[in-house]
Amino acid sequence: MQPADTRPMTRRETEVRRFARARFGLRGTLALHRHALGLDLLRAPVNVMLSPVFLLTRLAVPLLRRLGATRAAGWMARRRIFLPSDLSHHIAQDLTGFIAALDAQGLGPKAPPEAVARATADYAETRNAVSEITTSILVLLAGLLLFHRATPGVISLAGPLADMRAQSQAIQDFALGSWAGGLWYSIFPRELSTLEVILTGVALAVLASVLTTFAGLIADPLQLAAGTHRRRIMRLLSRLDRAAEAPALEREHLLARLGDLTDACLSLWRSLKG
Repeated sequence: MQPADTRPMTRRETEVRRFARARFGLRGTLALHRHALGLDLLRAPVNVMLSPVFLLTRLAVPLLRRLGATRAAGWMARRRIFLPSDLSHHIAQDLTGFIAALDAQGLGPKAPPEAVARATADYAETRNAVSEITTSILVLLAGLLLFHRATPGVISLAGPLADMRAQSQAIQDFALGSWAGGLWYSIFPRELSTLEVILTGVALAVLASVLTTFAGLIADPLQLAAGTHRRRIMRLLSRLDRAAEAPALEREHLLARLGDLTDACLSLWRSLKG
């Protein structure tokens, strides 16, 4: 019988697996999301609006470094753009405690506290980006199921949803009854105002931001099963081992903003097409 492998990196990965299961499994993520039932519901829409600002600041970091402005790049990389949420705070706190426990076992990176604090905060922000991606996928599925069209974001969903609501209301209010109203508006569709589309888009954006707050209930167990959380934590520990700066922008943030850009371009193309 082969003896158990007790090499430090193998033991570290075992601890990472255990932590990921406890924190991001179904029971762990349910306990985690209880912290979102409060002011996080008010912070969520603001953080969604701040997402483009976050993207621009992170894209500026490698550009500043290439231009030789390393101090400015470092300062920009350390800026926390999003409002700190209770949910993100607990994720960073749990991860910081886990790294401290690894250090106590001789398995940790023994990085300075400020480096650990930045790394755990970045991890929480990356997880939030995954929640945004999950929301975009749910919005896309809603558009396909309800309207048989691709709606990668609330911009492209707002138009058909506002039109459906306006048509339904007009049919119900028709003077000769809803049956006659359905026949009438199937021939002469109700004109949709720009204000109705804007108001529907605003309502959808608020709803989507709240959905994003709780999207981890779906995303966390799926990422756990796929090993994504484990690999992401192992990369974080490896960067702390090397005392390396975190990457200027994790790919999850790019994917989240790519969905927004696709949504805007698709909506523009459809409006120009008429």
